[in-house]
Amino acid sequence: MPALPKPRQEKEGETARVYRLLKQSILQCEFSPGDFLIELELARQCQTSRTPVREACNRLAQEGWITQIRYKGYRVPEVSLREVAEVYEYREVLETFIAGKAAEVVDAARLDALAEAISIEDQPSPSPHDLVQANEQFHLGLAAIAGNQRILDQLRAVLEHVHRLDILILGSPRETEWMAHHDILDAIREHEVAAAQRAMIEHVRGSRNQMLKLFGGLP
Repeated sequence: MPALPKPRQEKEGETARVYRLLKQSILQCEFSPGDFLIELELARQCQTSRTPVREACNRLAQEGWITQIRYKGYRVPEVSLREVAEVYEYREVLETFIAGKAAEVVDAARLDALAEAISIEDQPSPSPHDLVQANEQFHLGLAAIAGNQRILDQLRAVLEHVHRLDILILGSPRETEWMAHHDILDAIREHEVAAAQRAMIEHVRGSRNQMLKLFGGLP
């Protein structure tokens, strides 16, 4: 009697698991820009067969995280200055709205939690990885306060790209200045919508300029 095919639900579950593993490896720069990926090797690393790897890679390619090279495998694209600029332009659009809405709502308890999260910025020598984590917690937390689920989902997707860029430049020998969040938080606490939006714009543009500088786009 021939073996029955695996139920579709089980197959999709394995593909989703492999997708998460591979995407995490890209976001954490375990697969660096320019790296060439081979299905057979990825299947070995993920302890699975080539089919879920192929399906996961197709999804990652559709999302732009990798590019497919016909008959050869996949490649993690290099980071371009245009990509960096576009990520931060879109981020500015989203987060300007978020800052304004959060200033209208002013959820004191959740703002206190975010203040605690970014208190690491006041430490003398904070870990770069801890700073990245606090940064993501702050921005996603503000988006949650703003209360628009679609914008929160879009920001989460954008911050995945920002996270990868941050990981790429951690430990860079070039001098950088951490873009703190206190001005944004203070304006939101005071219900100052316009001031909160201005502070957010300055924050995002400052972060963008730092990133462009590190990738050679600004002197």
